[in-house]
Amino acid sequence: MDFRNSYPHDQGVVVKKYIGSYHVRTNLGVLPCALSPRLRKQLIYPIADPNSLRHIVREVKVLDKVDPVAVGDQVRFVDARDGSGLIVEVLPRRNRLARRDPMPGDHKFEQVVVSNVDYLLPVFAAANPTPKWGLLDRYLASAESLELKACVVITKLDLVRRADGSLDPELRAAVDEYRRIGYPVFLTSSVSGEGLDELRRLLAGHVSAFVGKSGVGKTALLNALEPGLGLRVGAVGSGEVGKGRHTTTHVEMVTASFGADIVDTPGMREFGLHDLDGDDLALFFPEMRPYVGRCRFGLDCAHDEEPGCAIRRAVMEGAVSPWRYKSYLKLSEEL
Repeated sequence: MDFRNSYPHDQGVVVKKYIGSYHVRTNLGVLPCALSPRLRKQLIYPIADPNSLRHIVREVKVLDKVDPVAVGDQVRFVDARDGSGLIVEVLPRRNRLARRDPMPGDHKFEQVVVSNVDYLLPVFAAANPTPKWGLLDRYLASAESLELKACVVITKLDLVRRADGSLDPELRAAVDEYRRIGYPVFLTSSVSGEGLDELRRLLAGHVSAFVGKSGVGKTALLNALEPGLGLRVGAVGSGEVGKGRHTTTHVEMVTASFGADIVDTPGMREFGLHDLDGDDLALFFPEMRPYVGRCRFGLDCAHDEEPGCAIRRAVMEGAVSPWRYKSYLKLSEEL
């Protein structure tokens, strides 16, 4: 069912959330909703004998640290008939963009930032600042681990275009490598307009989440796609995350005039990899995936200094780029 076009009378999509407040897009417009108390509670049952006649609730645990509703969620609600509603059910998610709770403490919770995403778009500047391909590789591996389709967006092409229209050889090589792996790469400029029509065609009719550090030109890019779009998207994304000090207090899905649903995720650097076993990491580098299990030590190979490693051999033969392999090793050390 396409929730962008038609909803059952008691269902919709969460397009904005504050703490304890949600805006749900329905057939009749956007309805402000509260959350049913039962969605914040977890019923804990005793271990019962299979022949027991019934289960008795032993305890009700209030989940006060995890918001069970995310932007992008398809939900069922009860209309209060006073211009508001009550969310009573979150429907199954196709996927999610999630990070670990940044607050200090031993018990970490997963925070779902946006769900039911069609595209994840890491945004990097061609220059000013210089692109950090290792960070892009982190984003892409995270997207693979969450089964999100990633498309790379390079901005500020006007800063690096040469007089003859060519690109800097290093940038050209990086673009060609990511495309060879299978990632679509969009070369854009908010000044010249390069690549904007192509990007609009990709986004139209889909839910897309943008990630990228400040200064890469996300806001200028969104404003170039549609005047004022960057302000509408960015206004709800204040507050840094990832350092454990601040968190985004509210998130919004903004609909562009060309039919795209867009969510910005400011400050997100860590996502997807928090629950990943380091032994599985090579599976999330698509060009390395065919070689997993073909090493001398099989699945026990760490793909570092072991003799007979199929991935190291692929690097030496040019099937895997050295800088992608370096990114893999760095991420592997962190897991």
